[in-house]
Amino acid sequence: MSVLLIGSWDEAERAQWLALLQEALPDEAWRLVPHEDVEIAIVANPPPGSLQGLPRLGLIQSLWAGVDRLMQDPTLPEGVPLARMVDPAMNEAMAQTALWAVLGLHRCFFEVQAQQREGLWRQPEQRRAAEWRVLVLGLGELGGRVARTLQAQGYAVAGYSTRPVELPGIECVHGEAALAAELGRADTVINLLPLTPATRGFFDAARLARFKPGASLVNLARGAHVVEADLLAALDGGRLCHAVLDVFQVEPLPADHAFWCHPRVTVLPHTAAQTDARSAVAVVAANLRAWRAGAPLAHRVERRRGY
Repeated sequence: MSVLLIGSWDEAERAQWLALLQEALPDEAWRLVPHEDVEIAIVANPPPGSLQGLPRLGLIQSLWAGVDRLMQDPTLPEGVPLARMVDPAMNEAMAQTALWAVLGLHRCFFEVQAQQREGLWRQPEQRRAAEWRVLVLGLGELGGRVARTLQAQGYAVAGYSTRPVELPGIECVHGEAALAAELGRADTVINLLPLTPATRGFFDAARLARFKPGASLVNLARGAHVVEADLLAALDGGRLCHAVLDVFQVEPLPADHAFWCHPRVTVLPHTAAQTDARSAVAVVAANLRAWRAGAPLAHRVERRRGY
């Protein structure tokens, strides 16, 4: 019996993962191409069809936090448990990026940076953190960590999720009516929702129109959450004052895309939080041992929900 390591990556990245996995799981036999003796597949957005025809496959462990691309593969074996990655180091990196973005928006640092290019000396208003309301959409591992980090810095934090969640000291809501009300109150909206059929195109013209005038959007989840033409219209029309975007419909972002030069957009090259192979391997090893022992898996995906 063997473990398959397969993904959409270059040789150097695959070699790094393989070396760390072999060190953590020295008794396993490893394969880099599908074979009928594969029991476990460790995957990173593998090419569609990679996991079909594996009669002994009993576990699929993703190395990435998002499994939307994996779930779009119609050949993904049904009935095989699928676990997503929840990497502690990635959670920390995401919280750092979210805090940086909120600080930049709250303290007008992006605006001041633009003033520097024009040689302008203009001091912005300094509001207290408690006077800046942040709405975090998605309260899973990443969103929960982001919400708690911002709360610890004194921000007024609210959270939205598709089903009820409780976070101490944070106002958590669910449901469309509650979301609409919170969008109208937030100074900054941070998107960390999973990408599902229900959330694709989530930020369209209708939803952006519910934002508080002059609010900002920070998208750290998936590019497909945003209808880009509608976001540009909201920025150009003054409904939104700024957008910090780490993810896009097409990546890398095309050189002629309007986001590159838009004065109210900050572009990140999908670098808000990357899986840290060193800590992620420990998560993989623990889940592999749990599966072999017949114990519950950590972070098992509910396929009907898509995450």
